[in-house]
Amino acid sequence: MPMLDVTSANEIAADARVRANVVRLAAAQALTGANSAVIFATGAIVGATLAPDMSFATVPISMYVVGLAAGTLPTGAISRRFGRRAAFVIGTGLGALTGLLGSFAILRGSFALFCVATFLGGLYGAVAQSYRFAAADGASAAYRPKAVSWVMAGGVFAGVLGPQLVQWTMDVWQPYLFAFSFLVQAAVALVAMGIVAGVDMPKPAPADLHGGRPLMTIVTQPRFIAAALCGVIAYPMMNLVMTSAPLAMKLCGLSVSDSNFGIQWHIVAMYGPSFFTGALIARFGAPKIVAAGLLLEAGAATIGLSGITAMHFWATLIVLGVGWNFSFIGASALVLETHRPQERNKVQAFNDFLVFGMMAIGSFSSGQLLANYGWSAVNMVVFPPVVLGLAVLSLVSWARRRKAQLEAAMGEFPDAV
Repeated sequence: MPMLDVTSANEIAADARVRANVVRLAAAQALTGANSAVIFATGAIVGATLAPDMSFATVPISMYVVGLAAGTLPTGAISRRFGRRAAFVIGTGLGALTGLLGSFAILRGSFALFCVATFLGGLYGAVAQSYRFAAADGASAAYRPKAVSWVMAGGVFAGVLGPQLVQWTMDVWQPYLFAFSFLVQAAVALVAMGIVAGVDMPKPAPADLHGGRPLMTIVTQPRFIAAALCGVIAYPMMNLVMTSAPLAMKLCGLSVSDSNFGIQWHIVAMYGPSFFTGALIARFGAPKIVAAGLLLEAGAATIGLSGITAMHFWATLIVLGVGWNFSFIGASALVLETHRPQERNKVQAFNDFLVFGMMAIGSFSSGQLLANYGWSAVNMVVFPPVVLGLAVLSLVSWARRRKAQLEAAMGEFPDAV
């Protein structure tokens, strides 16, 4: 009994520290979200203005996604060697550089330089993606999904801050549309730097730097394969539709304000459910929430195929955001079940590398899809991966339940199994 009391007290103390970190990381998530919101709301439009050909319009956003993929493994390595806080500060510094370089590129009319700026924004985004996993460091098993979910909830404010930042600042330096928006985004990144510098995450112990199972052993677990595959489907499919939407709206005769409104509510829908997604995962289990999210993404594509009015675009983006929230947070919770504490940085970084690497491939194809085949083709692409994800998730969940039933039967009736 005394040992149980000590264990319980340690868990309570650990969760108290985690809660303090969650507050800071949620605030940082809100401010970091302004980085991605500015890029996604303006990238295709600026790209269409600066690019030598219309089909290259979404390349700046694709470079952002390449940055996301390229930054995941270095983020994990820096976190293992110097601690998560060092990685967070470096990331926010890259965010400030993104804004400064993006503004300069627009003023100079340089497409290549603008692509470099969005690539740096992707590196910043890669660091920010680790906030959700960092929130669970040291938390009890029961609190981990909630910690992940609450940090993601900070993105709700990003959904308001980012597009409004664009709306308020896009015309300040006429005729250089969005130039001042990127300058303000740099200032927001510096504020985020001050917040993450106070996160209570000590450097890893020397024993943790080389501990744990080999990476290949971990990532070949059926549970990890299902989690990573669902993340690989959920995020890239959402990104494919979201990347194309602003430019598709412009091509359909809708205004930049309509586009900003759609992106704003899309981001709110992406992060708003996070206030209760963790509780849903705790109640129903991560696989069911992931499945619900994937079905919602398919539903969003169906809406996108049904019309091209502003309301159709807005509804598509909102349903898409909710679907992403359920599927991505659920997949992240599944990843947390596959590794030990000393294995977390390498496993989480590898998972994000898979997700954002696939996103990079999808992003480069989105501009070609939209330019050559239209908005309908972008939506049609969503369905096959969603079906695949649901099939694999169902198979792994069934196998897990079957194994548990056999183990229970063996324990009760050893001679019968």
